[in-house]
Amino acid sequence: MAQSVLIGLPYDGSSSFLRGAAAAPALIRAALHSPAGNPWSERHGPAVGAGFQDDEGDLVLTDGAESRAEIERQVRLVAGEGRAPILLGGDHSVTYPILRAIAPLHPKLTVLHIDAHPDLYDEFEGDRYSHACPFARVMEDKLVTHLVQVGIRTMTGHQQEQATRFGVSTIDMVAWTDGARPAIGGPVYISIDLDGLDPAFAPGVSHREPGGLSVREVLAMLHTIDGPIVGADIVEYNPAQDIGGLTAQVAAKLVKELAGLIRRGPAPSLGGLP
Repeated sequence: MAQSVLIGLPYDGSSSFLRGAAAAPALIRAALHSPAGNPWSERHGPAVGAGFQDDEGDLVLTDGAESRAEIERQVRLVAGEGRAPILLGGDHSVTYPILRAIAPLHPKLTVLHIDAHPDLYDEFEGDRYSHACPFARVMEDKLVTHLVQVGIRTMTGHQQEQATRFGVSTIDMVAWTDGARPAIGGPVYISIDLDGLDPAFAPGVSHREPGGLSVREVLAMLHTIDGPIVGADIVEYNPAQDIGGLTAQVAAKLVKELAGLIRRGPAPSLGGLP
């Protein structure tokens, strides 16, 4: 039975437009352990809390290269112990150092990326490590075998060229509405940008993009994954943009479901995308 571990990444130094995601980990934890809820996932029983999930607290992060190096170092330690980290961001730039740590341990790794944005820019506003660029770096470094992006609704011409260049499988919201769904086999890493959800469900993000996924659609997608899940991140929650803590509660729900899926242990692999 696999064990997940929470790690907070209070970093938003690579954000564009608005900062604020550095404040997210503490509020997600507060929602996760609120007496208004419980520690159970929907399908796999108790998932979080003492005895079910470790919590390493928050990393001490500054800016830029030093933060990326610290994230990579600490995630490598946890993953090397056979524990599956669930990272609470923070902006989406953190996914690149996370995968630099995890990917070498899991050949033929698939990444399921839920987001309104492809985050495939070669550079953004002069920054190759912007939160708009992590998956360009991941694919350049050949860290993963498959990158599957779901919920996309802001694809630009440059990012379409990048997706073609890197062989990314994209299910944008038009395709999703037409019935397309990902078929994901393990090992898999899951990266959830909360703006992949429609802002009606997750208003607490810096880049609201209407027309996205519902919470139930995301949960249903996660429940179809044919594990094992080797790690996950939940990023881009900006508490300053939230309404009544709703987005923190959504993030906490996702943590519970991910922890439950990890705790169920490895499932037979589909061998990646067909």
